[in-house]
Amino acid sequence: QVHLVESGGGLVQTGGSQRLSCAVSGRTSGPYNMAWFRQAPGKEREFVAAISWYSGNEYYADSVRGRFTISRANAGNTVYLQMNSLNPKDTAIYYCAADQRAVVVTLPPHYPYWGQGTHVTVSS
Repeated sequence: QVHLVESGGGLVQTGGSQRLSCAVSGRTSGPYNMAWFRQAPGKEREFVAAISWYSGNEYYADSVRGRFTISRANAGNTVYLQMNSLNPKDTAIYYCAADQRAVVVTLPPHYPYWGQGTHVTVSS
C-alpha cells in the first residue's frame, strides 16, 4: 500500500506563492506517475499537474500552466507543487495522487492512491 501525505497548505494573499509537498511512503518500489488535483467547494475534483516517472515530463492544466511547477526529489518519494501568482480561483483542497500506468493520465478515477489533501486559501 502506498501512503501519500500532503503538506504546505494555508492562507496566502493574491499574487503570492506557496509550495506544497507530498511525501510518498509504504510500497515505494515504483514506478509511480505523480499528480496534483484540487477540489474547490461545490466543484468536482480537477487535474492540476502531473509528472511522469519514466520521462520526467510535466503536464499542466491550462488554468495553471506558467504559474505552477511540479517537481520531484528523493528518488521520486517527494513531489512538490510550486504555485506562483496565486489568485482566489486557486482556493481549493489540493490532493496528491499516484498511479502506476505507463502513461500519464489526468482523470481522478485512474489514480488508485490519494493523500488526505491540504487546504489552500487565496485571499483577495
